[in-house]
Amino acid sequence: MYKLTLATAKKLLEIAEERARQLGLSSDIAIVDEGGNLIAFYRMDHARIAGIDIAQGKAWTSVAMQMPTANLAQTALPGGATYGINTTNQGRLVILGGGIPLMDQGKVVGGIGVSGGTSAQDIDVANAAVQAFENRQYHENEYTKAWIGSSKQFYNY
Repeated sequence: MYKLTLATAKKLLEIAEERARQLGLSSDIAIVDEGGNLIAFYRMDHARIAGIDIAQGKAWTSVAMQMPTANLAQTALPGGATYGINTTNQGRLVILGGGIPLMDQGKVVGGIGVSGGTSAQDIDVANAAVQAFENRQYHENEYTKAWIGSSKQFYNY
């Protein structure tokens, strides 16, 4: 099974940011691993402060529930099959659209959460990254260059 790396998460953030810019949005974007733990986060200029927690919550929810958060939005309405679910898990479940799990071979390997627009816009931004992940439309072996100490020598990681 695929293990989501920081390098992949950074690339997915770039792709989501690009889509948000195309839509004229300032978004908060979170990438989590298969356990819902934050790997990478990006807050675009002028993005709402409240969106920080919302984006992370959407990403976590998509992994914890193994489904897009938009699926919960409809069923969590009064009279719906999961009405009140957002009050579980110490209120951590987010039922707004914009959280989507990242899947590999039918297994959840992580999730993305986006906050900054309407639910439909957040889903659109998240989907850009999800589609790139599913199609691996980026180079997984890209290295991050780091300048270590004062030796002025770069190391590839």
